[in-house]
Amino acid sequence: MEPLETFRQETREWLEANCPPSMRTPMPEDETPWGGRNARWKNPDSKVWLDRMASRGWTAPTWPKEYGGGGLTKEENLVLQQEMRRIKARQPLSSFGIWMLGPALLEFANEEQKREHLPPIVRGEIRWCQGYSEPGAGSDLAGLQTKCEDKGDHYLVNGQKIWTSYADKADWIFCLVRTDTTKKHEGISFILFDMATPGVEARPISMISGASPFCETFFTDVKVPKKNLVGELNKGWTIAKRLLQHERDMISGMGLGSGVGSSASLESLAKDYFGEASGRVASAALRERIAQQKMDGKAFALTLQRTAEEAKAGTGTGAASSIFKYYGTELNKRRYELMLEILGTQALGWEGEGFSNEEIGITRSWLRSKGNSIEGGTSEVQLNVVAKRVLGLPD
Repeated sequence: MEPLETFRQETREWLEANCPPSMRTPMPEDETPWGGRNARWKNPDSKVWLDRMASRGWTAPTWPKEYGGGGLTKEENLVLQQEMRRIKARQPLSSFGIWMLGPALLEFANEEQKREHLPPIVRGEIRWCQGYSEPGAGSDLAGLQTKCEDKGDHYLVNGQKIWTSYADKADWIFCLVRTDTTKKHEGISFILFDMATPGVEARPISMISGASPFCETFFTDVKVPKKNLVGELNKGWTIAKRLLQHERDMISGMGLGSGVGSSASLESLAKDYFGEASGRVASAALRERIAQQKMDGKAFALTLQRTAEEAKAGTGTGAASSIFKYYGTELNKRRYELMLEILGTQALGWEGEGFSNEEIGITRSWLRSKGNSIEGGTSEVQLNVVAKRVLGLPD
C-alpha cells in the first residue's frame, strides 16, 4: 500500500474512534472552541475533541512537531481535511494564534519565543487578540501612535487600540507599537504581552448585530518584558504586513460559507420557505441564483486551494491575499443577502416568539457581514493593493 493511502486508512480509523458523535454535527456559534485560560465549554465534548486533536498536533497539522504541530506534509494535511469532512467533524479549535500569529512566529520569532508560545497555541491554552488598528490609524495603519518606550530592563506601553476582536476574552495580545517617532514605517515594532498585565483595559463595543466581538483597548504604563519583542526593534512593519496576509486569507474563507447560518444550505432554506417541486426548489429564478452562488463559491474554493499549493514552494500568497480578501468579503455578503431574501418576512425577526433561533441568527449575521468589508483592511485598501502590487498600475 502506498504511504499516503496507509496514512489515510490510519487517519480514518483514528477519527472514527476519537471524534465524539456530537462533534460530527453543525457547530452552533455559542459552541465555537476558542480555548484559552478562561474557556467555558457549553458542550464538554468540545474540550475532549480539542485535547485529542491537540495531542497529535492536528489543531495545527502542518506546523513542525518540535513546536507542538502535527508535522504533516501538504499531501497528508489534505488527506486529514478530507477525512474530517467525510465524517462531518468540527474543527477542534478556532484561534487567531493558529490563523495569524503562529505563522508569523514561525517565520520571524527566535527559538525561545517559538518554544514558549507555539505549543500553548496548538493546545488551545492561550487565546490571542490582535492590537493593530487605532482611532487615528485604521486604513493608514502605519500612522499608529501607541507608544513603546525603552525603560532599560523593560518596555513601557501607552496608547489605545480599536476594533480589537475579543480583547475582553483574550489572554495575550500581539501588538504593533511605535518605538521611533521620527520615522513612520521604520519606527514600528511587534511585541507580545499578557492581557492580565496591570494597565491593560478592554471595553466591548456594541454593534448593530446585537453582539460585541470588538473592543476598544487601552494601555496605561503597561510594562512589557524585553524578551517579548519579536524580530528587530523598529522592524515590526515587515512582520505586520506578513501577518495581515494571513489575516486576509482567514477572512476570505468567510466567502466559503463559514459562520452562523452556514449549517443550513441555501437549497434547504429555499425548499423550506419557497416549497419544492420534484425534489427541487419550486422557484426557477431562485434555483438559478442559488446555483450561481454555489458555482462562485466552488470556483473560489478551488482558486484558494490552488494558490495554497503554489505558496508551499514560495513565501506565501503575497499581494494576491488582497484579491481573496476582497472577493471572499463580497461573496459572503451576497450569500447573506440571498438568505435574507429566502426568509422573506421572517428575516425581520430580532428576538421573541414567532422567529426561530436560526432565523434570528441569519438576520444578525447579515448585519455582521457588513463589517467584512472593513476588518482586515477595507475593500478600498485591498483594491489599491491589487492595482499597485498585482496589476502594476502607477500611483
